[in-house]
Amino acid sequence: MEYRNLGNSGLKVSVICLGAMTFTEKGWRTAGTMDFSEIKRVVDYALDNGINFFDTADIYAFGESEELLGKALGNKKNDVIIATKVRGVMDEKDPNNRGLSRYHIFRSVDNSLKRLGRDYIDLYQLHWWDNHTPIEETLEALNDLIRMGKIRYIGISDFAGWQIARSVSIQEMKNYTKFVSAQMYYSLLGRDIEFEVVPACEALGLGILAWSPLAGGFLTGKYSKDSPHPEDSRYSRMERPFLRFDFEKGYFIIDELKKIAEKYNATVSQVALNWVKSKSFISSVIIGVRSLEQLKDNLGCVRWDLSQEDVEYLDQITQSERPYPQWFLDLFADL
Repeated sequence: MEYRNLGNSGLKVSVICLGAMTFTEKGWRTAGTMDFSEIKRVVDYALDNGINFFDTADIYAFGESEELLGKALGNKKNDVIIATKVRGVMDEKDPNNRGLSRYHIFRSVDNSLKRLGRDYIDLYQLHWWDNHTPIEETLEALNDLIRMGKIRYIGISDFAGWQIARSVSIQEMKNYTKFVSAQMYYSLLGRDIEFEVVPACEALGLGILAWSPLAGGFLTGKYSKDSPHPEDSRYSRMERPFLRFDFEKGYFIIDELKKIAEKYNATVSQVALNWVKSKSFISSVIIGVRSLEQLKDNLGCVRWDLSQEDVEYLDQITQSERPYPQWFLDLFADL
């Protein structure tokens, strides 16, 4: 297993992170369900093969994902890096049981700790921006929790580039502990973050944690023009409303991935994951599985690397059109 620094921090995390969202289908935007015996087998295999990084969130099945992860890790839960998140609606009837207010963050940290069965959280992440709470209030709360020892590192998820820059500038001005990571959607079919988020993270020292690197399962090689995704597939059930891409382009890319996979005696999934981990700004690639077999297949990507030629080819065929002002600024980059 390869280990990388989490952003500019000294914390080493496995290049593959096991996401726990798929452990249960109860609640909000989850993809499937697994028997606990299978969850335990998956977690044990991950540990045995060098994964030291696990990601979840309080809103995944309203806390059940955190509980299952803590239970599956057992007496090894303090030997690994656990990341969780705060922001989502945890109670529709309680207007304060959501968001990034000091009140909700303090309440949520304690609840997450209980569910995980730990005294501290390694990486506490803001799940997404809160338009209803001043970011200054949020950042002060996080800094206080670090001083209290309840969390050790902080990160963000699904922030825009300007939101990252504004947050970190306030942290620097106030001498608060700064974010070390940004969890963002990134795949061969979703490269939008390269225009604003990646430059912001590189300039400010945040490592990127890529979620849904297989585009909700679309890039596993199971689907094609002649064999589209079934209605009960993970992509249809969970990701389709959120992940947007051109299907014609998607099927072309899958065909090209199959050709590359044959060269390496690998699977399409492994090639797609390999491309994501080839990027220097990636600290870890988050995978979500529903069986041990899926985990074994995905982990195959760590045993080899794509050639620079193949990385550049995949860069070329999946490149997104540069939006304004990027294309305009490119005209004057050398002046």
